[in-house]
Amino acid sequence: MGPYHPRVVGAAEILGVQLDLELLSIPVVAALIGYGTNWVAVRMLFFPLRFWGVRLDAVRWLAQFLPRRVQAVPGLIEGGIGWQGIIPARAAKMGSIAVDKGIAKLGSPREFYDCLDPQAMADHIIAEARGEIRELVERIVEREHPGLWRDVPPGLRERVFERVEAELPAIAAEITRDVGEHIDQLLDVKLMVIRRIEENPALANRIFLEVGSKELRFIVNSGLYFGFILGILTIPLYLAIDSWLVLPLAGVLVGYLTNWIALRLIFRPMYPRRVGPFTIQGLFMRRQPEVADVYAKVIADDVVTMANVSDELLTGPRSDRTRALVRDRLRPAVDRALGAARLPVRVAFGTREYESVRESLATEAINVTMAPLRDRSFGRRQSAAIRALLARRMRELSEPDFAELLRAAVEEDEWMLILLGGVLGFVAGCLQIAFVL
Repeated sequence: MGPYHPRVVGAAEILGVQLDLELLSIPVVAALIGYGTNWVAVRMLFFPLRFWGVRLDAVRWLAQFLPRRVQAVPGLIEGGIGWQGIIPARAAKMGSIAVDKGIAKLGSPREFYDCLDPQAMADHIIAEARGEIRELVERIVEREHPGLWRDVPPGLRERVFERVEAELPAIAAEITRDVGEHIDQLLDVKLMVIRRIEENPALANRIFLEVGSKELRFIVNSGLYFGFILGILTIPLYLAIDSWLVLPLAGVLVGYLTNWIALRLIFRPMYPRRVGPFTIQGLFMRRQPEVADVYAKVIADDVVTMANVSDELLTGPRSDRTRALVRDRLRPAVDRALGAARLPVRVAFGTREYESVRESLATEAINVTMAPLRDRSFGRRQSAAIRALLARRMRELSEPDFAELLRAAVEEDEWMLILLGGVLGFVAGCLQIAFVL
């Protein structure tokens, strides 16, 4: 065996190893850029719920001269420099989309109301309002004619109470039936949904986070894969062009394209398409049966609920119609409750005073008879039928209508997410220079 000669490592070999590490770092960093920019983009789609930043008069003045698309940046038109999640910032728009692209296509106000079971509603009103009706009668008559009511024999008063309570089942049935027959004139589902989501922006987030949970996860994770692939394609460009600008510009490309590609793959192709032995279709489109159940649960549990419907009927923009309808139904019920005592009571009170008491009873009994429908535990028991209706109808939606459920929410503002990816990619590319150069 010949003499041992220690191997001398040359500078060129060291530089070669270093160069290999530099080149290998490009796809790795590109993958991290893709993942990070997509993660940030998704977070900024939903958070923060409220505007975070500062507001300046100068910015508000300048914003009016900017392009309309730029004015859509959350808070900018009010002079804000900061951020608010795109979904909560567009609460009214999200509510409108939820109705126009989903709820309105899945059922009518009458169908939703029927699902809530008017007979069960009447039974619940009877069970909850019986005691309050007695107290209401005594309070109003004492208020209107305290001396006269005290002079009424206890037996007669008790008979009045008994007759009022006996009338309650018929009153409740008539009210729930009449509301159902006129529900299209009494309830504006779109305004109801918009108002709920504006009051609670987290609800808008919940709708899209739960319905599109897998798609949002895909957007984030795909940034890693697409970023790595684009990073490999960047290596020849880096070797061919001797400039430090290559990496930040490649970062822009990676951040931009990973967001753009991910958003496209969620919805496209819209219809199943055969490619050799494989069938490909947009990720969201493939999940229609699964999404139908999730969407139906969210809407039935938090949007089209018994409590929200009754609250809208009593306090919404058309509440005067509801109150007039219920009041008209209660007036003759007061007369029926008095029965044979009606004439002597009218004589004792006087016609004007009697009408005043009857009107007060009819008016104040509205809340007593309708308030039980705001019972959330009762509403949850009634929501199963709405959930089943929504899920069934949603499975039957055409592909374009189904895609609009999620697509319409971000389509107008997705340029912000894609641009954000490019900006963050540029920053990451600049940071990579410190490692590569």
